[in-house]
Amino acid sequence: MYIENYEMALAAKMVAGVDVWVNNPMKPLEASGTSGMKAALNGVPSLSVLDGWWIEGHVEGVTGWSIGSAESEGDQSMDAQDLYLKLERVILPLFYGLPFAYAEVMRSAIALNGSFFNTQRMVEQYVRNAYFPADDIIPAPAKESVAL
Repeated sequence: MYIENYEMALAAKMVAGVDVWVNNPMKPLEASGTSGMKAALNGVPSLSVLDGWWIEGHVEGVTGWSIGSAESEGDQSMDAQDLYLKLERVILPLFYGLPFAYAEVMRSAIALNGSFFNTQRMVEQYVRNAYFPADDIIPAPAKESVAL
C-alpha cells in the first residue's frame, strides 16, 4: 500500500511540473501510453513518436506534436533530428512567444484526448472486442467526430 501511494504521489508531482510530455520509445515498442494519457488529462501536450496510443491521439499542433514520421521507421537519427527541430522551431517559440496559443494546445489536449482516452472506453472496447467479439451485448458507442 505504501509503495502504491508513493508512486501515485510521485506521478502527480511529475505531471504537475511538466509543460510538454516527451515520449520517444523505439518504434514499435511503445506500451499502452497511459503516462501520455495522464499528462493530457492534466493539460500537458505530448511530443511523441507515432506509436501506441499517440497514433490515434495525435493531431499535429492541436493536441501536441509528433516525432518523426512513418518514413523514419527504424531510423533513430531522423527521429532525433525531428525532435530537436520541433523543440527549437515550433514548441519553444510557441511556449515562450505565444503563451495563449500554447495554452490552447493544452486545452485541446484535455478536450480531445482527455475525453476520448479514458477507462470507460477502454473497458467497453475490451469487453466488445476481446471477451465477447461475436455478441452484441454492449452497443457500440456513437462515433464522435471532431471538426478541426
